[in-house]
Amino acid sequence: MFIRLFKKIYRFSLILICSVLLVSCDRLLTPDFNTDITELRAGQYTVDPDHASVLWKINHLGFSTFVGRFNDIEASLDFDPENFENSSIEVIINTAGLDINNPEFAEELRGSNWFDVENFPQAVYRTTSFVESNGNAFVFDGELTLLGVTAPVTLNVVFNGGGRNFLTRKYTLGFSGSAQFQRSDFGLSRFTSFGVGDDIELEIHIEFQDLN
Repeated sequence: MFIRLFKKIYRFSLILICSVLLVSCDRLLTPDFNTDITELRAGQYTVDPDHASVLWKINHLGFSTFVGRFNDIEASLDFDPENFENSSIEVIINTAGLDINNPEFAEELRGSNWFDVENFPQAVYRTTSFVESNGNAFVFDGELTLLGVTAPVTLNVVFNGGGRNFLTRKYTLGFSGSAQFQRSDFGLSRFTSFGVGDDIELEIHIEFQDLN
């Protein structure tokens, strides 16, 4: 009987110790991760290029949604957690870095009939004003410049959280975002009359690192 009791106590102790270790390890990985935006560090941030992606989606003849992404991104964030309406974001996309998992078609998209990367190597988005907030979700008005044309585009931003990244040791903020616009507004109207969608949906996932 004593042996059975000892085994039960031993197993319980092991479970308790493992639970404490798991919690401790989690705190080591994210020692000051915080989802309360007002508790985070204000200042100038730049993109972590290894953790940033811009996906674009377009209707393909009604059959499916065609998805591509841009891999070469520069971005900066002026972050004011106390007065988020004073924050601003700039994203620069080097359009030659588009990726559609089809090298031959990707090269066609880089050509003069589409993104014309030789003459217009970058697309630029800048926020211009704050619109509204709801918890950790924010809406900004902004301007997108593509193929030499500038037009208004609204950006929806969701704040994921921030803290010191245990891998890089840099203070990091994480966001996701979305936007929609019509490509024909920028002169990119090829095949719209044949069922290739005009509406473009952008999906953004990005981490910013403190410059200090």
